[in-house]
Amino acid sequence: MNRRYGLYGPNSRDFLSYGGRLLVHHDRAQLEFLVPGTPVRELPPDIPADQTMPIRFHPELAAVQWTESGDIAGKEQFR
Repeated sequence: MNRRYGLYGPNSRDFLSYGGRLLVHHDRAQLEFLVPGTPVRELPPDIPADQTMPIRFHPELAAVQWTESGDIAGKEQFR
């Protein structure tokens, strides 16, 4: 199973969600770049995929260019 990372609310002590679904991304470094200052943690593997939403589908990130695989276009800067 692939690792999934989520934004973790330090005050709520829970993963951040949109529309009732946890926001996730498969690359920790990219997620930290997209939302600086927000802690990123690996999601527990027992959270079903239907309870998550890839962060690329969040309306506020519509201006970000994504590849078909879900990476940020120009991801070379993260390696």
